[in-house]
Amino acid sequence: MDLTKVRNIGISAHIDSGKTTLSERILFYTGRIHKIEEVKGGGDGATMDHMELEQERGITITSAATSVAWGGKTYENIKEEHLINLIDTPGHVDFTIEVERSLRVLDGAVLVLCAVGGVQSQSLTVDRQMRRYSIPRLAFINKMDRTGADAHNVVRMMKDKLNTDAVLVQLPIGAGETFEGCIDLVTMKALYFRGDQGEKVEEAEIPANMLDEAKEYRHHMLEAMSMYNDEMMELLLSEEEISSELIHKVTKDAVQNQGFTPVFVGSAFKNKGVQPLLDAVVRYLPSPLEREIKALKVSKDGEETTKMLLKPDPNEPFVGMAFKIVEDPYGQLTFMRIYQGSISKGEMYFNQRTQRKDRFSRIVRMHSDEREEIDAASAGDIVAVMGIDCASGDTYASEREYCTLESMFVPEPVIKVSVTPARSDADKMTKALQRFRKEDPTFHVFNDEETGETIISGMGELHLDIYIERMRREYKIEVEAGAPKVSYREAPTVPVEFDYKHKKQTGGSGQFAHMKGELTPIESDSEDSFEFHEHIVGGRIPKQFIPPIEKGMRDSLGKGPLADYPVVGVRIDIRDGSYHEVDSSERAFYVAAQGCFRESMQKSKPALLEPIMKCEIECPEDYQGDVVGDVIRRRGLVSSTDIRDGISYIIAEVPLAETFGYATDLRSMTKGQGTFSMELLAYRRCPGNIQEEIVADRKKKELAGAK
Repeated sequence: MDLTKVRNIGISAHIDSGKTTLSERILFYTGRIHKIEEVKGGGDGATMDHMELEQERGITITSAATSVAWGGKTYENIKEEHLINLIDTPGHVDFTIEVERSLRVLDGAVLVLCAVGGVQSQSLTVDRQMRRYSIPRLAFINKMDRTGADAHNVVRMMKDKLNTDAVLVQLPIGAGETFEGCIDLVTMKALYFRGDQGEKVEEAEIPANMLDEAKEYRHHMLEAMSMYNDEMMELLLSEEEISSELIHKVTKDAVQNQGFTPVFVGSAFKNKGVQPLLDAVVRYLPSPLEREIKALKVSKDGEETTKMLLKPDPNEPFVGMAFKIVEDPYGQLTFMRIYQGSISKGEMYFNQRTQRKDRFSRIVRMHSDEREEIDAASAGDIVAVMGIDCASGDTYASEREYCTLESMFVPEPVIKVSVTPARSDADKMTKALQRFRKEDPTFHVFNDEETGETIISGMGELHLDIYIERMRREYKIEVEAGAPKVSYREAPTVPVEFDYKHKKQTGGSGQFAHMKGELTPIESDSEDSFEFHEHIVGGRIPKQFIPPIEKGMRDSLGKGPLADYPVVGVRIDIRDGSYHEVDSSERAFYVAAQGCFRESMQKSKPALLEPIMKCEIECPEDYQGDVVGDVIRRRGLVSSTDIRDGISYIIAEVPLAETFGYATDLRSMTKGQGTFSMELLAYRRCPGNIQEEIVADRKKKELAGAK
């Protein structure tokens, strides 16, 4: 395989910009499929959206990989055949890890933008991800056939919002219903897409009414490019002709240095503009040889970490990254990008994290959900390996402790939901959750010790919805999803003097214990705020009975008198008491301490405390008023607001009980542009009316349980 003829690219964009439709056309024009299927509107659904849920909802949930060949006989402009490994990624922010891990292993990307919507919130996220991994990209303005399409406006938005040097290298002929094709500003030819499926690309002269505009935009394009090349600058200043070869060379260099984003136009749905985009992928995006990939190498004594450059050479020691894991009926499928060396079927390789040796039993090349068996793969390839057990982001190499590739960025989950299976399905649910957790690093599962529920957390309500739906379909589990319960706390509000006697002297050995002292509330934000002090003098209670008293008190903290929530913020002072020579024992004092604590807590006018979250919210300045108003409606306190570069940063304290569904509400308030993160700040007293509701609700549940 000639690596100069390989391109590893991803297609990323905001929701509904037409990524999957564009991928479908690429598969068709490269001869990979022979019939175009649409994302929505009947048929079998797009090739790359192979999950039943994806086809029903018309959204991409998991990134799908395929390999296509472009050039040679298929199209005259590119003389030799090139292999393009293509990954189609989701647009929803809930599935952002799919985009993150795909971009981590790719060499280039196509940023798809809607001709009407332009740069939208998820476009900004994808742009951040591309910059994080230094991915060169081309931009494709899709949906030029929609009413209101305006390519020039989209380019302006790219410059303002993405802060990139975006320049049109094609000019659309018409827009909306009148969109016919495009003018190539490099060759100064008009391109039309003829045939039933737009498969014939026809070059023609530029329409007379657009010639002046085309000349003006070509000059503008050359001026922008000349900033990256002195030779072009000189030719432009002396008004000499600039050859197409020089333009291609300068564009390629500028794109790969991530200074310049050439912008192409078209309509994937109407089969216009896809072939020139494929030409640009081959011409301008880097091959594996043109990318600098570094790995971390730890010295023998484990002291020093150095960066080593990986060479895309099949004869060097093998290094690859497992970037995505999918469980299927035949076992675990691990998607792997090979950066150096080569792998062969049946050979053993080292997992650099666990230092375990794994056998690569089968190697397959993926085409969406279909697979093609291969015997070997080498540097620059993206393949799937069967038969290994590893985690997403693991590095594999042919030698033990060779090097590790920098792991990918995994965002923290923002939403939690409790899931309860039907009794017979509990084992199946455990199995399903283990699988999802392994496949998706942003999906977390844990058991709430207080409520005994299984809680799942993820990137958004849609994210968790999809997993709950997958449990129902793929595992046939009857599963109920509820709002997660808030873990409240109980605390005393007034000091209480106690004088408690425990006496049991009926037949056999008796029990006697007596203690006097005070229970006082203490201010504390910590979870387990309990203090125990003893001031016994003159042996009124023998020393060996003090630890059982403390243990009895501590063991009573688990359930408070109001609604059985844990008790916090208590100080106990034992000042006096008495004992019986025969009937007093450690057991007697332990039982007495528990009775004393319960009785004292009931007299201390206990109050409920609720968890307060510290929320950090980011949204465009225009929506600040709505967002702050909503925080106050949720019983929140705004502690600070700050505006930088048109973005408002709000820090607020909001009760956890009021944050459910917030991710969705914030997105709808800010047109999808708001984001937030939250963490536990403290426990604070509940308002009286809310306390009454919670206690009544708890009593109702207890009665229902008793029946």
